[in-house]
Amino acid sequence: MSITLVQGPLKGAAATALTRSLCPQDSNLSVHTDSPDLTPCFQNSLLAWIPCIYLWTALPWYLFYLQHHHRGYIILSCLSRLKTVLGILLWCVSWTDLFHSFYLLVHGSAPAPVFFITPLVVGVTMLLATVLIQYERLKGVQSSGVLIIFWFLCVICAIVPFRSKILSALAEGRISEPLRFATFYIYFTLVFLALILSCFREKPPFFSPQNFNSNPCPEASAGFLSRLSFWWFTKMIILGYRRPLEEKDLWSLNEEDSSQKVMQKLLEAWKKQQKQAALSRAAVASEKKVPNEGEVLLGGRARPREPSFLKALLVTFGPSFLISSCFKLIQDLISFINPQLLSILIGFISKPNAPSWWGFLLAGLMFVCSMVQTLVLHQYFHHVFVLGLKLRTGIIGLIYRKALLITSSVKRESTVGEIVNLMSVDAQSFMDIAPYLNLVWSSPLQIILAIYFLWQNLGPSVLAGIALMVLLIPLNGAVAMKTQALQVEKMKFKDSRIKLINEILGGIKVLKLYAWEPSFLKQVEDVRVQELRLLRKAAYLNTISVFIWVCSPFLVRLSPLASLNLWAPGCAWGTATSNPTPILPGDQVTLITLGVYVLVDKNNVLDAQKAFVSVSLFNILKRPLDMLPQLISSLIQTNVSLKRIQHFLSQDELDPQCVERKNISPGYAITIHNGTFTWAQDLPPTLHSLDIQVPKGALVAVVGPVGCGKSSLLSALLGDMEKLEGKVHVKGSVAYVPQQAWIQNCTLQDNVLFGQSLDPKRYQQALEACALLPDLEVLPGGDQTEIGEKGINLSGGQRQRVSLARAVYSDADIFLLDDPLSAVDSYVAKHIFDKVIGPEGVLEGKTRVLVTNGLSFLPRTDFIVVLADGQVSEAGSYSALLQCSGSFASFLRNYAPKGEHPEDSQTGTCHPRPSGTPGLPALLVSESLRQPSVVPGGTPAWQSDIGKRHPAPEDAEDKGALLIADTLSDHIDLMDNEMAMHKDKNQFMRQLSVMSSEEEGQGWPVPQRHLGSTENVEETAETKERPAGKGILIQEEKAEVGTVKLNVFADYAKAVGLCTTVAFCLLYAGQSAAAVGADMWLSAWTNEAGMGQQNNTSLRLGVFAALGIVQGVLVMLAALTMTVGGVRAAASLHQGLLHNKMRSPQSFFDTTPSGRILSCFSKDINVIDDVLVPTILMLAGSLCNALSTVVVIAVTTPIFAVVIVPLAAVYIFVQRFYVTTSRQLKRLESISRSPIYSHFSETVTGSSVIRAYGRSQDFEAISDIKVDTNQKTWYPYIISNRWLGIRLECVGNFVVLFAALFAVIGRSSLSPGLVGLSVSYALKVTFVLNWMIRVLSDLEANIVAVERVKEYSKTETEGPWMVAGSCPSKGWPLQGKVEFRNYSVRYRPGLELVLKNLNLQVHGGEKVGIVGRTGAGKSSMTLCLFRILEAAEGEILIDGLNVANIGLHDLRSQLTIIPQDPILFSGTLRMNLDPFGKYSEEDIWRALELSHLRAFASSQPAGLDFQCSEGGENLSMGQRQLVCLARALLRKSRILVLDEATAAIDLETDNLIQATIRTQFAACTVLTIAHRLHTIMDYTRILVLDKGTVAEFDSPTNLIAARGIFYGMARDAGLA
Repeated sequence: MSITLVQGPLKGAAATALTRSLCPQDSNLSVHTDSPDLTPCFQNSLLAWIPCIYLWTALPWYLFYLQHHHRGYIILSCLSRLKTVLGILLWCVSWTDLFHSFYLLVHGSAPAPVFFITPLVVGVTMLLATVLIQYERLKGVQSSGVLIIFWFLCVICAIVPFRSKILSALAEGRISEPLRFATFYIYFTLVFLALILSCFREKPPFFSPQNFNSNPCPEASAGFLSRLSFWWFTKMIILGYRRPLEEKDLWSLNEEDSSQKVMQKLLEAWKKQQKQAALSRAAVASEKKVPNEGEVLLGGRARPREPSFLKALLVTFGPSFLISSCFKLIQDLISFINPQLLSILIGFISKPNAPSWWGFLLAGLMFVCSMVQTLVLHQYFHHVFVLGLKLRTGIIGLIYRKALLITSSVKRESTVGEIVNLMSVDAQSFMDIAPYLNLVWSSPLQIILAIYFLWQNLGPSVLAGIALMVLLIPLNGAVAMKTQALQVEKMKFKDSRIKLINEILGGIKVLKLYAWEPSFLKQVEDVRVQELRLLRKAAYLNTISVFIWVCSPFLVRLSPLASLNLWAPGCAWGTATSNPTPILPGDQVTLITLGVYVLVDKNNVLDAQKAFVSVSLFNILKRPLDMLPQLISSLIQTNVSLKRIQHFLSQDELDPQCVERKNISPGYAITIHNGTFTWAQDLPPTLHSLDIQVPKGALVAVVGPVGCGKSSLLSALLGDMEKLEGKVHVKGSVAYVPQQAWIQNCTLQDNVLFGQSLDPKRYQQALEACALLPDLEVLPGGDQTEIGEKGINLSGGQRQRVSLARAVYSDADIFLLDDPLSAVDSYVAKHIFDKVIGPEGVLEGKTRVLVTNGLSFLPRTDFIVVLADGQVSEAGSYSALLQCSGSFASFLRNYAPKGEHPEDSQTGTCHPRPSGTPGLPALLVSESLRQPSVVPGGTPAWQSDIGKRHPAPEDAEDKGALLIADTLSDHIDLMDNEMAMHKDKNQFMRQLSVMSSEEEGQGWPVPQRHLGSTENVEETAETKERPAGKGILIQEEKAEVGTVKLNVFADYAKAVGLCTTVAFCLLYAGQSAAAVGADMWLSAWTNEAGMGQQNNTSLRLGVFAALGIVQGVLVMLAALTMTVGGVRAAASLHQGLLHNKMRSPQSFFDTTPSGRILSCFSKDINVIDDVLVPTILMLAGSLCNALSTVVVIAVTTPIFAVVIVPLAAVYIFVQRFYVTTSRQLKRLESISRSPIYSHFSETVTGSSVIRAYGRSQDFEAISDIKVDTNQKTWYPYIISNRWLGIRLECVGNFVVLFAALFAVIGRSSLSPGLVGLSVSYALKVTFVLNWMIRVLSDLEANIVAVERVKEYSKTETEGPWMVAGSCPSKGWPLQGKVEFRNYSVRYRPGLELVLKNLNLQVHGGEKVGIVGRTGAGKSSMTLCLFRILEAAEGEILIDGLNVANIGLHDLRSQLTIIPQDPILFSGTLRMNLDPFGKYSEEDIWRALELSHLRAFASSQPAGLDFQCSEGGENLSMGQRQLVCLARALLRKSRILVLDEATAAIDLETDNLIQATIRTQFAACTVLTIAHRLHTIMDYTRILVLDKGTVAEFDSPTNLIAARGIFYGMARDAGLA
């Protein structure tokens, strides 16, 4: 840089002396003049060094950053070459000056040292900048913020000498030193060009993510200025303005923000904490063994350290927090500059003789200060909100991964609903606390600085006001603590409510069939009443807090602007806390401070400078003091969430070493040595003293009575139980088919493939073996049909066969099959055993452990394990057990006559082994195992048996028909005509599979799926031919578009109460009027100082106090009114939603994911409870004060109105752009939230299956993708607020500039008081208007919750529960006569009929069995009886009464059904039997005795108060079925419907239950949907349905004699 002196070249010592004489600052030259300038010494030294000091200071930090953020390299472009050339030229120019100085020194001149130092420093710095340009290119930096700031500083610092040199040359009439003059202007031109070039960005580096991403976020490649101003987001704002945004419009997340990256870091930090805690526990345990003398004397010892989730969060997110802290520190320091500038400006107005440029400079400095503060503030908020987003992402991912690993005992404690609350509410609280975290250190800093400057302004008088303000902090803190205690209690009730609703959604069909909705409705409403009671208390406490801070005569009463300065940029994140900082009116200094100041000394005069500067400083002081109670409250609330999350994450996990996967005895696949297992440490062992060895390739059957531990044995082999002692070895990959099939909400093909790549041949083989090909003909979309949640659109048998096909396709080494044949018809069971499980099935040679109750299959197994009371009572081959003549052999002889073992009979041990008898070790010899059992005559038993009972079908058509003689699901017909190809989800699953990896560490190698170029066409011809639009079951949730409709606001206003709304508006209007009066009064008071008279101090102080109290009272009343109305609205909206959902038809729940409904009850209701009221309060305050602000400015400085008009136009324009995009992003966020919870619920339900197949990583990846999809809407929503804030505040900063300029221009006609008032309001107007738009858009975003709740509250409902005037007579039905007259039904308008012109009559007391093939309409018929489906035409009469004319509960309460899937609810056994409490304890015990559950209930310490876990998971499937039987026995209505109610029960218990039904329901009409025909062969009549019509209806004897459809089915079952 050229550093020519103004005076020209001088020689020798004289030049040096003159240079030194120029160094002292001359105030007359720089300040007290109309043409100010800086001294040449200052220009040539410090001014030239400022850019260099900046670059060298930033260099180490910048190099550290680049070292850890390598993005690939950028090709050397023309732009990069040009920047480098400019840098080299600048170095040359600088050193030209240096060499010139040496030249002068050599030739006798003596230049000042600065002429050597400055060119050297500047030259080296330019060389550094040039090298940095190339280093950034190699590191992939497209736009350098460091260098842009450097070049900007160079230009700014060169502007002063630029002007000085021109003025000097003009004054002297010549150029003193032509060389230095020329080099300076060359230097200036070059740095200016460098600044311009640095604003352009380079091309993306090689291997950057955006090279592989179809829709990358433009932020990563945006230039520095674009990122600083968020200009890169403008494209989305414009797109959102032109049309409603869709999910495809959203950009991908930045890689560092993705779930995978965030989750990995947090998981590593948490595992490290767990490891350290484990080491600590081990150390403490070792110390306990050898206590030292000190511990004995002191009586204490070290406690084991618990893993700290907080430390894990700090390790993971600490660096991001530190970066945000730096921005916050800069912003805090800058915030104190404007009050000082305002003081100088008011002083300038008071001095008529001051140079005018002072005022213009002050206006410019205020503008620059405001602009810098705006830019820094929004960068700070950008960082903290992204940090909050990452916190939420990491916590959700960690909870999801933990849920896959928790033990059964933990599942009992933490239900799905409670864990969903952890993922939604508690994770969200961490996101909400992020903007507050820096206040922990920022608040004390602001308080200290504010007190310092106030002391400078008012002296010791300020201590009075500050002391009282500080004294009130504990009071407000106590209120906050009490509020937080209520919040903790409220969260418990919220957990209970969500848990209840989750269970209701899972068992809604059972509730409808039993007419139990009122009982569960009351349970939810009781919890909700308690929740609202606490919400109301918290609202009252918040009102007290408002009153304390507003009405107290000793406090700073802050303007809405001042109280919102902190909130304005920060609260626009779409949520708010439950206890927001109140919006406080008035712009006044505390009465106590003013009183002490003006009364303590008569010489103290309250002038405009002291008053308005003190107001500004008190405003700054008031922010941290206001926020401290809120900060404490938020920290406590987050601490509660932290403890809840840490408690869950610290729960016991399944021990991966429980089952040894690698080492095993040669020749064996499974071995258990002295194994004892339990479901929880506090429960007695479920299995004990087990010794089992299974050779490779063996087929082992496990049999036994209900509750003996058959399913538990398989769980023990999977590692799902807690092992107390013994060893378990399982060698090879595992496939698991649970007793209750777990089906995903995706296509049938994806359910079978389960993440593996598609092998068409193997896939076809699996479908054929599992008898699924005929079902594909029935399903509209074939294998591309979407299966609903929990497989609701498949029958029980179909679900089980899909689950089995999944296992077959997996091609695992070991197959654990938990009674997969109980849910299918006898012929299908035989087909599956022959083609899949049996010796000649596709699993031949694989190790198979089959839990079964089917006697006919036992002879064909290699080995049988008989369990009783959790022990092995007998074990051996079929023939060996018969020869042993034990209890099992006796049972077989009783129930299976010699030479005949009917397939639909079931087996089990009849008596447990006597206590004390040692368990039989299963010593298996592989050779003997493979020999079939032999019956007399030398023929293998299974061969002779099949030859006798299963002659070949008469024709192929008959065989094909019988293959699908499986039961119809409760809703198979529901979907028959509206399913569609679900290609999107299929493609999603295919893409996901690429991420999966083999779990070799667990010894479970699973073939992985890989995308092939031809995979998308590898479909069967049949599937390809199906028309598009078939197979979709779950409809995509549609986002509303456009402006939120006014009727949504009207709905909320009605819920709040119209009178309440009007009163609230009037109170806030009155408060605004009082605030304006107070401000005008203060201005008039300060003007008296200029006139030398302030005699009416008491009057001024009294009126000021009165206006303040009026404001406080009005605000308190407004807050009280709104909070009471808000609680009323919360109660009303939740009640409407709950009542509607309880009355929604079953079809609604079949086609709507439970997660979507659960999200409405949790997240949306939470917004209505905790967010809407604070948002409305803030909007009302900002709106009223925005109007009052405009009025005050227009009155005090009328010329300002000229600026207000264009300002308003710009604000409206920007607001329209912003709100459309922001609102739609919020809607998309609401929609993308539900799948997270739906997928989570699905995962928890199927966690055993997921672990068994080794697919945990794949499901974690799916969860991450769903979270990322949600974050893709959150991230642009956050950026949209920053985009808006910067633009509005920049316009507002111009308002500050114009207001100051107008004050300077018109200072001759304005008093200091009016200037102070005008400028202070100008400083406020930008924040007030920004805040108003922000809160308005926030309200629009959050009112979407009301929109969704109302939408779900207005869905179609069933008929009324009771019809006045049409109630049936008491005791109806007396006979139990059922008649269908010309009855037809369809599931929805426009669909085909599923029952067609049904005409039949069932006499009272008849026992009718209902059979038919898949799709025949069996289940549809029973659903019609309960009016789950309504008639299209015709009618159903019960005892001559048309069921359509009576209420649903009048009908359903008089019918009884025992469903195929037994559903239990968490609660006592008594509640599950009698939720209304109508029956006596004797009646309940009698029902338990008849259902063979009395022994179990009596053995429980709690008896009837035994706690059933969610879904009845702590009972076996058979026990759950018996509970359903006990319900029927209690109700004992005249009509009983059984839907294969005993499929999961052993044969002996089944026979006892059948006997119970025959005796207890002897006079009742019984309708039984039967899979196993032997249970209905003694029925009065059999109804055979075919394609929705009556095919046959007669007695079993006549139907067999007729040799029709029923005869064929009976023949295949060995009954004809």
